[in-house]
Amino acid sequence: MRALAGGAVELIARHQHPSGAYPACPTFPVYRYSWFRDGAFIAEGASRGGDARGAGRFHDWCAGVLTARAGRIEELVARPRTAPVPRHDEFLPARYTLDGGEDHTDGWWNFQLDGYGTWLWALSEHVRRQGADPSRYAEAVRLTVRYLARFHDTPCYDWWEEHPEQVHVSTLGAVFGGLGSALDLGVLSPRDQETADAARRDIQALVARHGRLPGGGLAKWPGSDTVDAALLACLVPFGLDDPDGAAGRATLASVERALVRDHGVHRYRADTFYGGGRWPVLAALLGWVYARTGRPDEALAQLAWMASTADGAGELPEQVGDPLLHPERREEWVERWGEVARPLLWSHGMFLILADELGVTR
Repeated sequence: MRALAGGAVELIARHQHPSGAYPACPTFPVYRYSWFRDGAFIAEGASRGGDARGAGRFHDWCAGVLTARAGRIEELVARPRTAPVPRHDEFLPARYTLDGGEDHTDGWWNFQLDGYGTWLWALSEHVRRQGADPSRYAEAVRLTVRYLARFHDTPCYDWWEEHPEQVHVSTLGAVFGGLGSALDLGVLSPRDQETADAARRDIQALVARHGRLPGGGLAKWPGSDTVDAALLACLVPFGLDDPDGAAGRATLASVERALVRDHGVHRYRADTFYGGGRWPVLAALLGWVYARTGRPDEALAQLAWMASTADGAGELPEQVGDPLLHPERREEWVERWGEVARPLLWSHGMFLILADELGVTR
């Protein structure tokens, strides 16, 4: 697994665009873009794995994308709450071209908020780890905090680019964690600090009122009885719930019951994307929670399962079948987009994160 980790660092660096952006997958046509969510986890893996320069270039790219849209962000934030909700194409998109532009030609499901919170978290982690100067990111952080604080409870697409009519708890968790990380950076004005604190309190209250299952675990969205593996990130790394607390343990148990098959993790029970396979990125999230809650052997088993999904070139996929939740739905996606994306850089970034948590690379 140490060799696979070294290869992951090299693979991520090899595919990083000269702009600093990370493509989600360089060989999968609709993934030749950079998502803030995927890229933030990829950068965290690179930062932990030894490519601090590459991670820093990604964070510089993100900051440039945001400051280039400062006027748009300020205009959105300044709209009265009594005004109509902006159209989806008025919000910041989830994915960008690798040179920092926007491409709306294929009607992608672009209004997502979680990536911006995830970027704030990854930026703070990188700055702390590498001793970087956070002041160079101050303007981008300020813009992102104001944007997320203003729109955190606005319905949008989730991690999986589905259900735009809902306020997703996984999105709220990413925003909560990101705003906390922005406070840790120490670059916000007192006014923006209070804005971030107030939004975090509002998220906690919203989840407490409407975002939990009867046993106390987190729900996919308010009022839902569905479990989604992305909710693991609300425990680690975003800290919406303490993974060792009663609510955190309830969320973990619900994911284990519904979505874990031996090793590897499904997204949610009704998932039909490529038939609904198991995702290495979710195995890493599960292993990350195990590592932080005193279950290192189980965490290592998830890392080993991730390694088992690599092909002969050491490339990790987006998901694997056998079993699939809905095998009858696989072929429609193959006909639409081809075989499952590989290499998925997000999978490689998450492998590096979990490997570092477990000390495999040291």
